[in-house]
Amino acid sequence: MLLGLPSNCFSLYVSWQHIRQKNEIGVYLFNLALADIFFIMVGPIWVDYMQKDQWIHGQFLCNLTIFLIYTNYYTSSTLLCCISVDRYLAVVYPLKNPVLREVKTAFCVTVTVWLFTIAFNAATMSTQEYYNDDGSCFDTYPMPEGQATVSVIRFLVGFLFPALLIAFCCQGIHRAARANKATDRLERRRIAMLMGAMTLTLWLCFGPIHVVLLLRALREKECQDASRFSVPFKVSIALSSLNCLADPLLYCFVTKSAKSEITRAVAFIQRKRKKNMTRQPS
Repeated sequence: MLLGLPSNCFSLYVSWQHIRQKNEIGVYLFNLALADIFFIMVGPIWVDYMQKDQWIHGQFLCNLTIFLIYTNYYTSSTLLCCISVDRYLAVVYPLKNPVLREVKTAFCVTVTVWLFTIAFNAATMSTQEYYNDDGSCFDTYPMPEGQATVSVIRFLVGFLFPALLIAFCCQGIHRAARANKATDRLERRRIAMLMGAMTLTLWLCFGPIHVVLLLRALREKECQDASRFSVPFKVSIALSSLNCLADPLLYCFVTKSAKSEITRAVAFIQRKRKKNMTRQPS
C-alpha cells in the first residue's frame, strides 16, 4: 500500500495528461490505475485477515472486499488486452480503421469493461456464500459447487482468453516490427518491453490465483484434505496484489517521452517540497 497508492496516483496524473493530448492509451492507463486504487482500498483489511487467519469484519465487508478484488482482476486483465490490441493495430495496421484508436472509442470501451465486470461479479456473487460464521472469508473448504462452476468460467474467460489474446498480439507486433525497416532498434525494443511487461503482469499476478481456483474447483471433491490448497491459495492472492505495482510501470514503455515526463514530474514535486519547506517558520 505504501508504494501502490502513490505510484497509482502518479499514474492517474500522467495518464490524464495523455488523455488531454488525445492519446487513447492514456484512457486505458487511467482506468488501470483506478482499478488498482480500488484494490488498495481493501488491502489493509485483507492483510489483517491473512495475518490473523480470522475474518472479524462481518459479512458485508467480506463480500465487498471479494467484489473489489475480482473487479480489479478482470478490469485489469481486460484493459491489458485493450492496450495490446491498440498496439497491435498501431503497428500491424497503422493506416486502417483509425477510429478504433481514438480517445472517444477508448472511453466507450473502458465504460463497457467496467459495466460488464461489475455486472458479472454482481451476478455470480449474489448467489454464492463467501463468508462463514467460523471466521473464514473467500477461502471456504471445500469449495461450494456453485463457486467451483464460476471458478472454471473465471479461469477460461478472465485469464486464459486474455493470455491467448495478448500472446497473439505480441506475435503479430513482433513480426510486423521486424519486417518494417522504418522502425528503428530503440522503438522495437520499447515495443517489445511493453508487450513483455504486460505478459509478465498477466501471468505473474493473475496466473497463479486462477490456476489455484481451477485446481480447487476440479480437485477438492476428490481430496480428503481440501485444506491442502490453503497455503497456495494465500500465496497466489499475495502475488495478485503485485498487480498494483506492475501496472504503473507500463507507463514507462508506452511513449518515447515517458522517461523525460517522469523526470519532469519528479523534479516538479521536489521543487514544491523545497518551496513549502522554506515557507515553514524556523
